Amino acid sequence: MPNVNTLTLSGTGVAGVQIPQIGLGTWPHTGQASTDMVAMAIANGYRHIDTAQKYGNEDAVGKAVRASSVARDELFITTKLINRYFGEVAIVREGIEHSLQETGLDYIDLMLIHWPNPQLGNYVQTCASLAQLVETGLIRAWGVSNFKPAHVQAVADAGLAIPINQIQVDPLSGQPDYVAANAALDVVVGAYSPTGRDVNLSEFPALVQAAERHGKTPHQIVLRWHVQQGRIAVPRSAHAERQRENLDVFDFELSDAEITAINALDNGSRARLDADEYGH
Repeated sequence: MPNVNTLTLSGTGVAGVQIPQIGLGTWPHTGQASTDMVAMAIANGYRHIDTAQKYGNEDAVGKAVRASSVARDELFITTKLINRYFGEVAIVREGIEHSLQETGLDYIDLMLIHWPNPQLGNYVQTCASLAQLVETGLIRAWGVSNFKPAHVQAVADAGLAIPINQIQVDPLSGQPDYVAANAALDVVVGAYSPTGRDVNLSEFPALVQAAERHGKTPHQIVLRWHVQQGRIAVPRSAHAERQRENLDVFDFELSDAEITAINALDNGSRARLDADEYGH
């Protein structure tokens, strides 16, 4: 069955856009491998595909989307803007049109700023430009990625409401203060690397025990942990069985005690890359 569980995005220039809570991450796959992975995911029920200009696979993702028998308006495509296209409306529009050309699509559902690149001093202006460009129909919604609380606050101080901020969140790096800072401004949190990097989830009793109670895998428990707390999760998988498992997290509910136990796995670590120092 297709994944129909969605959240509603709102914010400056955006109202009522529905985003599926589980999406397919596509980095670092490119070329035919990426096309095959996305085509398999759509066949397995995915309706949200996450790509980026920096990934170098917008063309491969677009190829799979265009070839799919699923109607375009039933699919949700997220991509991300590199800093070459930061600034005033005309420059940001050029970036959107670049992604449209690469994907071969008529519109993008969600365009994120990939990194704030604060040294450039124009991420707030870029947010304003994206919000304004929603009215063109080239994008349905906008948002940001890798924005720290200070970056999110700077955008809010400019009178702009961010619809979504995609950051690294997983059980070991829960970044609760970052999550809370977004929640305080009604910014939906998207989680990339949602089950962690190079982590064996079966090593954590809190996950294993919850999996046994619910007849799921530890991986599914973590995705449910995200979904139940109102986040968007974009795990990557090129395996059919795992793809289907990733979507099969909407028929059970974690208890408050189970969520608390998973939250307790947080070791205080931050994202792998510092958004004040890294960007593109």
